[in-house]
Amino acid sequence: MTRFLFLIFFSFTCVLVAAESTDPVVEQPHDASLATERGYFFGYSFGNMLKQGGNPDVDLSALLEGMKDALAESQPAMSSEQQAAVIDIIKERQAAVQLAQQEMADSLGQRNIDQEITFLAENGAREGVTTTASGLQIEMLDDGEGKSPKLSDTVVVHYEGKLLDGTVFDSSIARDEPAEFGLQQVIPGWTEGLQLMKIGGKAILFVPSKLAYGPAGRGNIPPSALLIFEVQLLSVK
Repeated sequence: MTRFLFLIFFSFTCVLVAAESTDPVVEQPHDASLATERGYFFGYSFGNMLKQGGNPDVDLSALLEGMKDALAESQPAMSSEQQAAVIDIIKERQAAVQLAQQEMADSLGQRNIDQEITFLAENGAREGVTTTASGLQIEMLDDGEGKSPKLSDTVVVHYEGKLLDGTVFDSSIARDEPAEFGLQQVIPGWTEGLQLMKIGGKAILFVPSKLAYGPAGRGNIPPSALLIFEVQLLSVK
């Protein structure tokens, strides 16, 4: 397989692996409707890959011909030099897309840091809010009466996590299923905050980004985002 075809195949495979389930592959009888659905799925996934990589302007007829040749195991209709030139263009476009994404993330991250500084300064002055040496802020809603967990403990909690704008990004309350985890398995803000609580207690944790997911963010959590958690400590194991 040429370098060009390997690059396309590898990128396409990454997209498909991310979309596929972990079920084992089994032989399926030929079915025209299934073949049509798979064809559309492959095409849509590949189209997304091209768009995200900065290459939405491909010639679709040429793309189809290339796929036909690959499936038929025909020799590519491009020389090695032509393939190398296309690879260079793809790399340049991918680099431009990545640079733009990084600049956008940096801008959003700086905005979130500025908002965090202002919020924590005002919030820390409120009655009932305690700021620890690390910068974590905690507001006790119910002191509880049980013991406090230690670093080596596993806790069972109900919680709801919000961004500064009020967007809920995670909630065991909404799932109606308490969460269980070791205190060494979570973000530093949780590790510290839960040790300040007692069983049966409820608190709001205002977690600075440095004690959460930092400039990288995670999933639906933006870069350098301050996180607000309402947490109830149900039990300690």
